[in-house]
Amino acid sequence: MNINKIKNELIKQKQSKFKGNIYHYSQVNFSYNSNKIEGSKLTNEQTEAIFDTSSFIPKSEDLIKLDDLIEAKNHFKLFDYILDNVDVVLNKDMIIEMNKILKRNTSDEENPRYNVGGFKVVPNIIGVVNVINTTPPNKVNEEIEELLNDYNLKTNITLEDIIDFHVRFERIHPFGDGNGRVGRIIMFKECLKNNIMPFIVLDDDKPYYLRELREYKNDKMFLIDTIKHEQDLYEKMCKELLNFELEEDN
Repeated sequence: MNINKIKNELIKQKQSKFKGNIYHYSQVNFSYNSNKIEGSKLTNEQTEAIFDTSSFIPKSEDLIKLDDLIEAKNHFKLFDYILDNVDVVLNKDMIIEMNKILKRNTSDEENPRYNVGGFKVVPNIIGVVNVINTTPPNKVNEEIEELLNDYNLKTNITLEDIIDFHVRFERIHPFGDGNGRVGRIIMFKECLKNNIMPFIVLDDDKPYYLRELREYKNDKMFLIDTIKHEQDLYEKMCKELLNFELEEDN
């Protein structure tokens, strides 16, 4: 499928605010799934209501964290940000801005340990049972710059290059929180920029995704196959929602 058409329609539909299209689908499903992977209790229906009306009706006796609501809305803004900068070369300031958009007005922003607006100042790990150690705070800036330099020197970015970047980014884990969500939206942006079918990692596939991130050095193909499956699902939706031609006004 023509990736430029997907990119251009996402940008146009963002500006038009027209509902029920690929932009609407992408916003709701990206925010729901990416936040859900990180523990959000919002449902897909609640996320859609927040996107459409900035409100929702909770199920009886449901306890919804304020941060879940804020981060759902912030993820909508984050998606708009990557569309506004889709063809800009990925850089450190952009990545920091992504995290700042995601965490703005959350409880983490009030806690200096999370250092929202900058890289982590407290060591962190990935997982609890099968722990993955990450880059210490004093090495993050150096390793992010090295990662970006290695990536941006490539002349023909492939899906595997984008996944390689994601795995290295997650193992650096540069922020106090929001690393996975920033990492996944970077992949979406870079796919659009490099004429590759974008994708949304689904919460249903979380066990495979996390396991394959952990085992990537041993066997890349499991994570690549999962991502290709997500690509197929997104492409199917694009074909359904972009099956039209409009005459542009001169």
